[in-house]
Amino acid sequence: MTAGKRMAALSTLWARKRPEVGATPHDVVFHENKWRLLRYRGQGNAAVGVGARHRVPVVLIPSLINRHYVLDLSPGRSFAEDMVKRGHDVFIIDWGTPTDEDRFITFDDVADGIIARALRVATKLSGSEQVHVLGYCLGGTLAVIHAARHPERIRSLVALAAPVRFRDEGLLSAWTQTKSFDLRALVEAMGNVPWQLMQSAFQMLRPTLNAAKVVQLVDRVWDDEFMDGFLAIETWGNDNVSFPGACYERYVDALYRKDALVKGEFSLSGKVVRLEDITAPTMAITFEHDHIVPWKSASVLVERVSSKEKLHEHLSGGHVGAVISKKAAATLWPKISAFWAAHDAN
Repeated sequence: MTAGKRMAALSTLWARKRPEVGATPHDVVFHENKWRLLRYRGQGNAAVGVGARHRVPVVLIPSLINRHYVLDLSPGRSFAEDMVKRGHDVFIIDWGTPTDEDRFITFDDVADGIIARALRVATKLSGSEQVHVLGYCLGGTLAVIHAARHPERIRSLVALAAPVRFRDEGLLSAWTQTKSFDLRALVEAMGNVPWQLMQSAFQMLRPTLNAAKVVQLVDRVWDDEFMDGFLAIETWGNDNVSFPGACYERYVDALYRKDALVKGEFSLSGKVVRLEDITAPTMAITFEHDHIVPWKSASVLVERVSSKEKLHEHLSGGHVGAVISKKAAATLWPKISAFWAAHDAN
């Protein structure tokens, strides 16, 4: 495409219709304070659960600081939509938007209380005694911790780009160890940790990323399919939420600074969390070019769990793109579905 045509295409960008995100039909089956549990509808917008071929429901746990719809990005690009079509009864936690009153929500409140209630609702509505759990990024860490404390609730566990070891070669690990990072002062001053601060930290990991996006945009602004996906991801990437202060303080201190989870020194609601107590079939999925969660920090999970069946899927790509790309839809998503289907019987 000539430079003139590129400029003409760019000039229409402001008027371009923004993609519809989080569009898979669903019902809110439980809500408390800010968080909600969503249950996706069956094919053709049938009632929730209708058409599900698999008995054990799936509960998706996204990162606490990102919107849940990364797993339901847009029609044709939605992991949740695809799983429903494959016959799974799919639930997802929408963490909502914390406000000032939520600064005292603790890590235990989230990883024990909220997740426990979500799993209980999913089992009650589906008629199953257990659930398949998939946790993405920090949501995966929460899922792992909950599964270790309450293994009886978990039929299978998928940890998708989920950090388990936090003292690693990554820049986030180095940043949290910095003596000038006064964690207590930050939480006392801000209450909830602003999403802008955390987004800046992630951008610090790849400082040239925004420039690369501009180049990519100019090169492919004429491609409608590319632009729909690009704008959907950008919509999600700029729609973040703040981190409840008390939860954030423990997250950084216990996990990043003390690496307590992998050392067997982390506690949940007063009881020690042992990764060895996870006995359900477990799959850890890591990505070679993940700049947020170094893959070795996530793959350590399969070394520690006591599951008789444990898989490590190491793939090319990065933290977000490799999860929601066309390639993921053709290869990774069917593999996850097959893993759940293989462990569906009671």
